[in-house]
Amino acid sequence: MQHYLYLFIDFISILFPFAFSFYPKANFSKKWKFLIPAIFAGAIPFLIWDSWFTHLGVWGFNSTYLTGIYFFNLPIEEVLFFFCIPYACLFTYEAMNYFSKQNWIKPLATNFITDALIFGLLTIGTVHYDRWYTSVTFFATAIFLILLRRVWMVSYLGKFYFAFLFILIPFFLVNSVLTGSGLPDPVVWYNENENLGIRLGTIPVEDTVYGMLLLLINVSVFEYFSTKNRIHSF
Repeated sequence: MQHYLYLFIDFISILFPFAFSFYPKANFSKKWKFLIPAIFAGAIPFLIWDSWFTHLGVWGFNSTYLTGIYFFNLPIEEVLFFFCIPYACLFTYEAMNYFSKQNWIKPLATNFITDALIFGLLTIGTVHYDRWYTSVTFFATAIFLILLRRVWMVSYLGKFYFAFLFILIPFFLVNSVLTGSGLPDPVVWYNENENLGIRLGTIPVEDTVYGMLLLLINVSVFEYFSTKNRIHSF
């Protein structure tokens, strides 16, 4: 049964969000037309990135916990991860918007958080330019935040940060198992020469930034199509 562990994690991650997607008062299934492009917008570049880093040995996968089905050099469980997790996270993002109408993080605070993140990510990425996971992840996230803040000037970053605080809870639960918590060996291993070596429990700190970038892409595309639909509805 251990060969199905990663697949089971994917399944559990999406099970409850999918089941509650048909809740009559907040029917998330009605927004699938926005959800599908949002998920693919994140999955395609991240799968390319994932495959490249796997090839370089930045990280890898323990066959003990895999079914043995591969898509190029990635286990099918890893491919499914980029569909199951974004679905669950976008469901949470929308649920937070539905049940919490007020803007919990005000525009001024949102801008400060964004600028601080950009500065911190660029600084750490530059100092540790020789560590692939750290530099690529931090630079890519900083650049995307610059686009959102300075070029596209989006208004939903405050909502995103607030929802992300809640998303971090299941994120740590899932990632802690994948990185070896409670297991003899991790499902996903990391080359410590390519990251900062700082762990949140068993999770490399880079994973939080990596996850943030993935969800920022998902949310940005989701919000774009949702807004476009509202405009055309009038």
